[in-house]
Amino acid sequence: MPAPGGRLRRRTRRRLAADAALLAVAAAFGVPLLWLLLASVDAQADLRVRVPGSATLDNFSAVLTDDITFTPMLNSLLLCGSSTLLTVVCAVLAAYPLSRYRSRLARPYLLTVLFTTCLPITAIMVPVYGLFVRVNLIDTMYGTALFLATAQLPFAIWLMKNFMDGVPLALEEAAWTDGASMPQTLVRVVLPLMGPGVAVVTIYTFIMLWGNFFVPFMLLLSPDQLPASVSIFTFFGNHGSVVYGQLAAFSILYSAPVLVLYILIARRLGGGFALGGAVKG
Repeated sequence: MPAPGGRLRRRTRRRLAADAALLAVAAAFGVPLLWLLLASVDAQADLRVRVPGSATLDNFSAVLTDDITFTPMLNSLLLCGSSTLLTVVCAVLAAYPLSRYRSRLARPYLLTVLFTTCLPITAIMVPVYGLFVRVNLIDTMYGTALFLATAQLPFAIWLMKNFMDGVPLALEEAAWTDGASMPQTLVRVVLPLMGPGVAVVTIYTFIMLWGNFFVPFMLLLSPDQLPASVSIFTFFGNHGSVVYGQLAAFSILYSAPVLVLYILIARRLGGGFALGGAVKG
């Protein structure tokens, strides 16, 4: 039988190994963010993580122009906002019958939806580009937004259906007894109770669309329509030269809308979970 001291030492070594692994993972995420913050206020920024000798806001002043920041950010907000809204609305309408009605085709349909999320977007961009040229949707914001919403919809349906399964059917039946129609029940009963689920799908969809580079790069040709995810490559010059300070400053500005969206919805998440718990109890 091993001595208690030996078991304690082994447990301590395992705990130290786990702590070291967690610290390594934290450093892998934290060091790039630290470089981003320091380089944004460093006039001589490079790839090294260093504290600038004298902090300056010249990098932010250089990128805060219509061509570099304001127009691309506005294009991103219009493109991703409209795509997110369309995705969430269609996901709700598709998830409701999948959650509430039993059919032999429901499971194969859900598996097909899940399979479509595994398809790489690059595998279908060539035929999509040819289709957009034929139907005159190439270089249009609404056409690009429609394709982005279509590409993000399968996973949104899967998530929304799982959240909708948590809303008790008895509440809808009570509403139907009181004379509510099915659309009224969906809007006034189901959606308020699954507020956290709708918020999660909205945040996830917006984040995935906000960072999408390849689709707008392929489908939008006019420079004045390019979103920020594409215009960020203007900071990469020829022959490997990169304006690191301005790139870091633009990256911070580029990340701000996603952070603001999460902060605005975070309170709704907590309130929705509290409501859901009260109903279940």
